[in-house]
Amino acid sequence: MFRWIHFLLGLPPAAVLIVTAVSGATLSLVPAADRATVPTISRGTSVATLAEAVAARHRAVTKIVHRPTGAVAATYVDGDVSGVEIVDPATGESLGPFHVSEATRIVTNLHRAFLAGDAGRIAAAVAALVMFVLAVTGLQMLARRQGGRWALLRPVRGTPAQRWHAELGRLAALGLILSSLTGLWMSADTFDLLPAREAAVASTVASGGTPAPVGSLEALRSVDVADLDALTFPDPTDRADVYTLRTLKGEWSIDPATGRILSFVSATNLDHVGRTVVMLHTGRGAWAIGLVLGLSAGCVPVFAITGAATWWKRRSARAQIPDNLPARSADTVILVGSEGNTTWSFAATLHAALTRAGHKVHTAAMNALSPVHGHADRLLILTATAGDGAAPAAARHFMARLAAVGASPQVAVLGFGDRTFPQFCRFAQDVSDALDRKGWPRLMPLTCIDRQSAQAFAQWGRDLADALGHGREFVLEHAAPAPKTATLELVSREDYGVASGAPIAILRFVPARDLEIGELPPFEAGDLVGILPPSTTMARFYSLASSSGDRVLEVCVRLRQGGVCSTFLHTLPVGGRVRAFIRTNPHFRPAMGKAPLILIGAGTGIGPLAGFVRSNRARRPIHLYWGGRSPNSGYLYEHELAKHLAERRLTTLRTAFSRQPGGGYVQDHIAADAALVRELICQGGHVLVCGRRDMAEAVKRVLDGVVQPLGLDVATLSSRGLYVEDVY
Repeated sequence: MFRWIHFLLGLPPAAVLIVTAVSGATLSLVPAADRATVPTISRGTSVATLAEAVAARHRAVTKIVHRPTGAVAATYVDGDVSGVEIVDPATGESLGPFHVSEATRIVTNLHRAFLAGDAGRIAAAVAALVMFVLAVTGLQMLARRQGGRWALLRPVRGTPAQRWHAELGRLAALGLILSSLTGLWMSADTFDLLPAREAAVASTVASGGTPAPVGSLEALRSVDVADLDALTFPDPTDRADVYTLRTLKGEWSIDPATGRILSFVSATNLDHVGRTVVMLHTGRGAWAIGLVLGLSAGCVPVFAITGAATWWKRRSARAQIPDNLPARSADTVILVGSEGNTTWSFAATLHAALTRAGHKVHTAAMNALSPVHGHADRLLILTATAGDGAAPAAARHFMARLAAVGASPQVAVLGFGDRTFPQFCRFAQDVSDALDRKGWPRLMPLTCIDRQSAQAFAQWGRDLADALGHGREFVLEHAAPAPKTATLELVSREDYGVASGAPIAILRFVPARDLEIGELPPFEAGDLVGILPPSTTMARFYSLASSSGDRVLEVCVRLRQGGVCSTFLHTLPVGGRVRAFIRTNPHFRPAMGKAPLILIGAGTGIGPLAGFVRSNRARRPIHLYWGGRSPNSGYLYEHELAKHLAERRLTTLRTAFSRQPGGGYVQDHIAADAALVRELICQGGHVLVCGRRDMAEAVKRVLDGVVQPLGLDVATLSSRGLYVEDVY
């Protein structure tokens, strides 16, 4: 729902919102410019003294106003000449005429009313309301996408347009909300929609005596210029007229002959709120706030461009399903739950493979579930999870619709997610549980795929082929849209573990064309490089052990039995070339700051961890726990880690070699160092784990016990962003 609201209120009226925002951002510069040119008002000068000095220079003064810009302006009449001048608040001397540039008038009118009078003011109010809804729904969507409100500040993943939209959005959202709400208040005040204020006493009449010199009036002598809002002078031709003095406290009527206070109306809470609202919205009297709100407004054109780009990409990314038969004639129904349309491409691959195998297939969104789907022989559900375990956009109504389906086809659920999020494939699990409660027979158990792994999807396809009685000709070869690749040349390699039968290679590449990293986008240790073996379109991803500043692209690769890409890389000679591309992985990076890091890995998982240590130029405390097989042939980065220890880029190093007598595993050292680990966690320590899934699970179990005395567990640390992992 939030997405549709955000889209409908964002893209169609984008031009109107851009005009409102850009004109507001332009006006936000005016208070800052005024602040640099008007004199500062210091306490010590009374209103009476100021008024006397101004009145001495003119035949008649009608008003002295402390303007929101900070300037003090006097309106005067000298015979047939009238005007407004800026005066020195300390001496009353003229500092020159007051005027507002025509450009500022036009931009102000454009911002407040689109140059269209009352109709334009109504349109401006509607634009403010739309901006408020967009900011709120944008934050809600980002929270869901990031995995909950507590994860709003985590690095944003996605396409460049998505990242720009989200990163700027969370920076500007509060400013846009404040601007929108204050703009709505001012619009309501313009159209008299706010509660009526207490009116000043209009019938106050002066004594009619000869006016005394303004500088002698005690009521004005007791008020400092710094507290002045406005002083209105009496009409010199009307002996019954009075001085009207307005300050933050309220409004006084003063007899010009006696100086006696005739009436006083105290400022209401509504007056104070209105004054604050105007200050916040315009920046008048608070130029720094004005600049912040102006910067927020200046982001709106970027939001429009990146939002449109994201919408178009999502729209074009939804896979077309050829040979999609009607549901009533299908023996197999594929239902898709997708947030960003990527799951649809996997469904299209599955649909095509089943059709080739002779099945009659119908594919639809999970929201389209109806009783007719239940009459198929089997129901295959492919679903992502949105944010903190929620249903994706295409599956929001699935659970409600499920109750109306009475038949019981065979079912299989395939979840898509990211293991770095605490609620990995949570919605797929919820769907699986709901189907179990209905008693529908299982074609296959629930399977979850991490980060759209084509390899894992292919394995699920082989399991599906076995369940359906198909041979090995049933293959799910899912090819994501081909990324732009760079050709890399292998410039050095280090081989380990050959003697122990577990070969691992550290490979270092540079772009082949000119031996400069410039062909690739910037990358950091912990990001991923996708490498495409010859004659394939299916990339294999490896965690990077280097960053762009290292001038090489470095990975650790274990030779896997039957692994196409690992075999290719292990046989690649120096000078050999590969096609590769970068996929950012901002979630798996050390948190900013000086808090200690606890790095835990095994095998090739040391790659990004070694990269984190290498880039630790600030010498923040880093404690590395790493496990390998043998110190003789499998000690990766041995010499470099020793150097980092000497340079204090690495604080402590604990190694565990499982094939060495008494060596144990990395989790054993975590348990042995429980007191140290607890102390580091108390200091805000950030835990990063990289390596095989079984190792990570063992570390979790031990770490749960280690932090239990602190009233914590790994799930809590993860929810706070203090425990992250990159496992395979």
